[in-house]
Amino acid sequence: MSNSTLQAVTQPDAGATDPLHELLRKGARDLIAKAVEAELSTFLEQYADKTLEDGRRAVVRNGYLPERTVQTGIGDVAVKVPRVRDRSGDGITFSSALLPPYLKRARSIEELIPWLYLKGVSTGDYQEALAALLGDQAKGLSANTVSRLKKQWEDEHADWQKRDLADQRYVYWWADGVYSNVR
Repeated sequence: MSNSTLQAVTQPDAGATDPLHELLRKGARDLIAKAVEAELSTFLEQYADKTLEDGRRAVVRNGYLPERTVQTGIGDVAVKVPRVRDRSGDGITFSSALLPPYLKRARSIEELIPWLYLKGVSTGDYQEALAALLGDQAKGLSANTVSRLKKQWEDEHADWQKRDLADQRYVYWWADGVYSNVR
């Protein structure tokens, strides 16, 4: 039996959509598309002078990768990343800095996970907590995933504790005292 104190925020019915929410997602989708297109234009300009023997460009645009979704604070946003073809065979590939190949969640969602952990949400309740905060689109965070992330945070903390402070100078105050609430 779960002793969860989480209260789910009411989400609109699957058939009904929130117009403002949909407008925000559409705006985010369009903005991401324009930003990735600008990245691609810059990338193609770098290789504009690289041509084949017959005068054609060696690096050209070649459609899109399959559409995928990215979890954001406003829900899942569908994204399409352009594909580039290298006709010269040099192995030139385009990788968006905005949408790396395996990005599944926005950084704000990634930062939410440790915050929930620090607030005492158990690993088994993450799915329910994220669904309450982000809606039904919050998927893909099983207890195993959270446990793996927790292990990664512990490793990072251990590395942080072992860092060398020999060349650093810190000023600190030490206060010691006893507080007693005797009647």
